[in-house]
Amino acid sequence: MLVVKLGGSAGIDPALTLDDLAALWPEHRIVFIHGANAVLDEWMRRLGREPRLVTSSTGQVSRFTDRETMDLMLMVYAGLVNKRLVEGLQQRGINAVGLTAMDGRIASGPRKDVLRAIENGKPKVLRGDYAGSIEQVDTRLLDLLLDNGYLPVLTPPAVSDQGEAINVDGDKLAMQLAVALRAEALIILSNTPGLLRDVRDPASLIATIDVSDPASVEAAMTAAQGRMKKKVEAGCKAVQSGIGRVVFADARLPQPIQRALAGVGTVLTAGSRVEVRP
Repeated sequence: MLVVKLGGSAGIDPALTLDDLAALWPEHRIVFIHGANAVLDEWMRRLGREPRLVTSSTGQVSRFTDRETMDLMLMVYAGLVNKRLVEGLQQRGINAVGLTAMDGRIASGPRKDVLRAIENGKPKVLRGDYAGSIEQVDTRLLDLLLDNGYLPVLTPPAVSDQGEAINVDGDKLAMQLAVALRAEALIILSNTPGLLRDVRDPASLIATIDVSDPASVEAAMTAAQGRMKKKVEAGCKAVQSGIGRVVFADARLPQPIQRALAGVGTVLTAGSRVEVRP
């Protein structure tokens, strides 16, 4: 069982990942998760809205998602990008099904209406945010699809406890699904070779993160910038929760999934036994 997450940053041609999924399917059961940040930013600007990114006190970057932004997110994530990826897989002979994490309450949790953030160096309290966190994962719909030969293609948003669409982090969604599905590996593909010590230097790749070593994790979190912090945090939690291998790898190379499984990228494992969380 593999869980593959394709990031939504600029500069990624999804065709390379789709080709690799076609090569691996159906010998492997796969759940494919994707983002669409760059496309959402593009469409917001087309419609006269500037994307609003905010930074938490811990340095993590997230999107402020008001009601209108959520409407656009549904249009882009659940509509345009999700269905184009399903189309690409169908063209490669894979019977894919596109879903959001709302469908079947695959992922659910509380909405966080109030967001505390740092903007222009000043702390702010922002209200009206449609973002949240995942507290429950229900894999029954995914299992039903997998058991009947379909490849699920999944994207945020998730659903709140009150039934509202909520923006959730795609990497954390992938992590929690990998744990719930007891995946052998979690592959997180983006527009970098992996975690870099210097984001301007592709040769500064951190090849391994030993999740059982606090110093290794601290060094990784120090190196991670912006949204990469969430990837490192999600990857560490996945290993701590029993996933044997997590790999941050480059989506811009041929066979990105197979390369990641071969150890090309940043590999997160536990060098010694770690507490496996329920």
